Amino acid sequence: MGRAKLPRKSTNIDMTAMCDVAFLLLSFFILATKFKPTEALQVETPNSVSTKVAPEKDVVMITIDKAGKVYLSVSDANTAQKQDILDQINTDKNLGLTKAEIQGFAKNATGYIGVPFSQLKSFLDKTPDELKNANLSGIPVLDSTNNELIEWMHAAASAFQGMRMNILLKGDDASKYPSFKGVIDAFKKNDQMKFQMITNPVAVPAGTDLYKTNMTLGTKEVSS
Repeated sequence: MGRAKLPRKSTNIDMTAMCDVAFLLLSFFILATKFKPTEALQVETPNSVSTKVAPEKDVVMITIDKAGKVYLSVSDANTAQKQDILDQINTDKNLGLTKAEIQGFAKNATGYIGVPFSQLKSFLDKTPDELKNANLSGIPVLDSTNNELIEWMHAAASAFQGMRMNILLKGDDASKYPSFKGVIDAFKKNDQMKFQMITNPVAVPAGTDLYKTNMTLGTKEVSS
């Protein structure tokens, strides 16, 4: 006697609730996501195969643009150190900066220094929109007798005293050697011999010794 066959019925799943949840989650992440702000100084860094991530806190960054102009900035979280640096420069150079000008720069997340001491007061009075179109001369570093970055680095070292100051050097791929040498001289004058270069990370070329080493290490890590 043959087995009785059960009638086949199509499965109908109501996906309305799941779609609603998916769109709610998507809307939440879109609204809650904080996008990285556009960098105030645009430079095209050289490529490298380094995988080390640059620190984001306690950072003093020196930037060299393609014209060889030098700028100094401090990480956003170090508001107190920004203010201390400007306070010391203001006192040492008798620049006449007001408390409001110093505090305004310290609170500016994208604030950077890109002028000689003689132009610093007028520079701090500029709005972010004015700075976008401003033709800044950069911090003087080319003249060994007037390398103003030496004093900026001295003020930075004092402001970060008792803390680990992370010095980052970010240079445009088209920048010239004299500006780089002036920056390094400023580091040496302040006994700051450890710094990290900011580069554009790229994949290790396949077939090279470093590629084979990374593959071997990767295999060992996965299998352990």
